[in-house]
Amino acid sequence: MSETQGFEALQSLSSNPESAPREPVIDQYGRAYATGKRKNAVARVWIKPGKGVITINGRTQEVYFARPVLRMMIAQPLEIADRLGQFDVDRKSVG
Repeated sequence: MSETQGFEALQSLSSNPESAPREPVIDQYGRAYATGKRKNAVARVWIKPGKGVITINGRTQEVYFARPVLRMMIAQPLEIADRLGQFDVDRKSVG
């Protein structure tokens, strides 16, 4: 089986082939929006250029996540992308 045929076979296994990654949409304020879901919880996340302020449900990350290890886990994606301190993140829980 060729590599192309293997890829097509894998692609046909997807339950939702339309859910491929899409281009980020930036609004008039320079923010990007994403929604995350797990079980019954839904999180709306806005990210925009800024000073690195992370807000969860209206509280700073230091207040919302008292343990330093939790704050470290939140910062890891920005740190790996070498963007720590360059973006503000605002997250709100729904439901």
